[in-house]
Amino acid sequence: MPCLILVLALLTPRLTLFLTWLFTHYLHRAYETAIWPILGFFFMPVTTIAYAVIRNEGGGIQGLWIVLFAVAILIDIGVIGSARRGRKDGKRSS
Repeated sequence: MPCLILVLALLTPRLTLFLTWLFTHYLHRAYETAIWPILGFFFMPVTTIAYAVIRNEGGGIQGLWIVLFAVAILIDIGVIGSARRGRKDGKRSS
């Protein structure tokens, strides 16, 4: 089951984040205010999910949880970077 949730989170992170917010208290326990999950939903959804997992399961960003957090940031930055590169390539071929 955790592997299924992980795959869902990587394929559709915004949907996973919304469903987690809607049906559980996982995000409420990880974040003190609602502004960070909302910003994370729009800008860095994988990092927002990873931070919630780290806060709920690991207690904080320490030890090997740093690796998970860094990978989540790289995934979000990679997605943003590849979308920007795709738009540039599309303009050249038109």
